[in-house]
Amino acid sequence: MARNPEDRRHRYLANDEIARLWAALAAHPEQTSADAIKLMLLTGARRGEVLGATWIMFDLDQGIWTKPAAHTKQRKEHRVPLSAQAIDLLRKLRTAAHSPYVFPGKDGKPLTDVKRSWASICKTGGLEGVRLHDLRHTYASLLASAGMSLPIIGALLGHTQPQTTARYAHLMDHPLRTAADHVGTVVSRVPSP
Repeated sequence: MARNPEDRRHRYLANDEIARLWAALAAHPEQTSADAIKLMLLTGARRGEVLGATWIMFDLDQGIWTKPAAHTKQRKEHRVPLSAQAIDLLRKLRTAAHSPYVFPGKDGKPLTDVKRSWASICKTGGLEGVRLHDLRHTYASLLASAGMSLPIIGALLGHTQPQTTARYAHLMDHPLRTAADHVGTVVSRVPSP
């Protein structure tokens, strides 16, 4: 039986889209969902990993998020260093925490979905055709465009296979243009025979 060909997405946010998303997140009336989406963007974590996160998983003094095996796709513990911005967000949330969950719902259990908030945020930010999972692609693409290696990107995303990381790490226009300009400069300096 022939398999259907997979249509791999290559959607990630450009810098202006990231700025619009961040502004829409700040203005969103439902800040629990907005903060969960911020953490997805800041860490490249999967939706389920963020929504199911508990405070015990975080060492904010060391800046580490330790995801237990039961919470990861690979069923292996995943220890992730956090950026200063992610730590600041989590510290702000921790001061008002009233639940063992980082992103509790109204019933005290973890949020299970942020679809409505995501749709509203995308509309406010003028973002079309963007899925929550595209934030993971954006995270990887920002790292790849900054020159980070695939092993580093894969370790941050919790990938076990380099080919999986390669599907996430798209180069943005700026580093590609810089590389093309470099070739143009070198070629234009070569003396004619």
